[in-house]
Amino acid sequence: MLNCWRSSGPDPGARRSATVAPTVAPLTAPARKLRNLRIVLPPVSRRTFLFYLLILQKGEKVSLFGKRCYNWGSQPWTDGEEEMLTRRLERLYPMMADRRVDCLALVPGANLFYLTGLRFHLSERPLVAFFAPDRPPALVLPALEVTKAQQGPFPLTWQFFSYTDEEGPTAAFHRAAQALEIEGRRLAVEYLTMRVTELVLLQQVVPHFDLVEAEPLLSALRMTKEPEEVDRMRQAVRLTEAALQRVVDSLQPGMTEREVASRLWRAFLEEGAEGLAFEPLVLTGPNSALPHALPGDHPLRPGDMLIVDCGVVLDGYLSDITRTFAVGEPDPEMARIYQVVQRANEAGRAAAGPGVPAQEVDRAARRVIEEAGYGDFFIHRTGHGIGLEVHEPPYIVEGNEMILQPGMTFTIEPGIYLPGRGGVRIEDDVVITEGGCESLTTFPRDLRRIG
Repeated sequence: MLNCWRSSGPDPGARRSATVAPTVAPLTAPARKLRNLRIVLPPVSRRTFLFYLLILQKGEKVSLFGKRCYNWGSQPWTDGEEEMLTRRLERLYPMMADRRVDCLALVPGANLFYLTGLRFHLSERPLVAFFAPDRPPALVLPALEVTKAQQGPFPLTWQFFSYTDEEGPTAAFHRAAQALEIEGRRLAVEYLTMRVTELVLLQQVVPHFDLVEAEPLLSALRMTKEPEEVDRMRQAVRLTEAALQRVVDSLQPGMTEREVASRLWRAFLEEGAEGLAFEPLVLTGPNSALPHALPGDHPLRPGDMLIVDCGVVLDGYLSDITRTFAVGEPDPEMARIYQVVQRANEAGRAAAGPGVPAQEVDRAARRVIEEAGYGDFFIHRTGHGIGLEVHEPPYIVEGNEMILQPGMTFTIEPGIYLPGRGGVRIEDDVVITEGGCESLTTFPRDLRRIG
């Protein structure tokens, strides 16, 4: 295991070496044949894992569970997708100028991936990318990540400011701040993502700057999806549905929530997902009345409802769908509630379209539930945006007057939850089109019985 820098160690700015000197170097894209690389890691034995790891280190293709898997590498950007990334940067800088943002600082996550195609772990080693309209982007990063950045999927000229574990990041941040002339300027950061660690480092090396929230800028940049993005989301939904169908076909009364969740994990990986959007929510009986409970040892009992909320990551983009099932013959009231939620979901999808305020979709779905007498038991918004993150703008909620536009993607997920008894939720991923609203989700919405 690599040793990490600790803030309690020696002064991180006391030593300098060639590894931390700023450089300006073009990033060459990897060979075309190495572009389409991703890996799926299903549960295997240690010996099998080491065997596959050896193959992957040699750059050879392998097949697990009949699915094609590849070695670790950059995301599979085609020429068209490189043009897409170029367009994003070209859109970014004028939007920064309009909002009087002099410099944008991003930490590892969806926004950095969106602009560069680069993925890094958010770890104890700080990594921050800086974007300013009048100079090349700068990247402060651990020395062990430099090669990965140089082999990134998108040819972009960076200023690198790297640091070793022994040196720590302070000096590298200081040089980056000087190169970008952040002092006295307006710096936009991700309030929900940047940690105190990175912010304190910036404050140490730049005593005076105006801090502003980057979310409005980044939301405006990312909210309207390009066709390539929608296609990736559609593929993620298809994979999710295929895995969910397999698991549902195998369910029997007596299985526990945790057992069903573990089957979903395995099915997603076997189908080719690169990861899960979130831990599957498998909730039955009274537990299904808690929208965000975690799977436990609750068994599937006849008469109970079963909520399954799940999603995957595929090529960086996420899916998020929910279906509710009946274990055997459902309780008569829960069966009626299911029909109400089904109609509310239909009403929400029918109301969505270009030019429609987001809150009108919430109102349409909520109206159905209120008229059925269950308004007090619909305890969350109707939906949320989805894309590189499972929750992102636009939010489908009362008070959001944002006008829906073609390319916006979000969920429609009305639900009714009776405390101590059970709940019902039906969730679809949708995209606004020129002519209305398309559901990316095709999984049947009729009530299905298990066992």
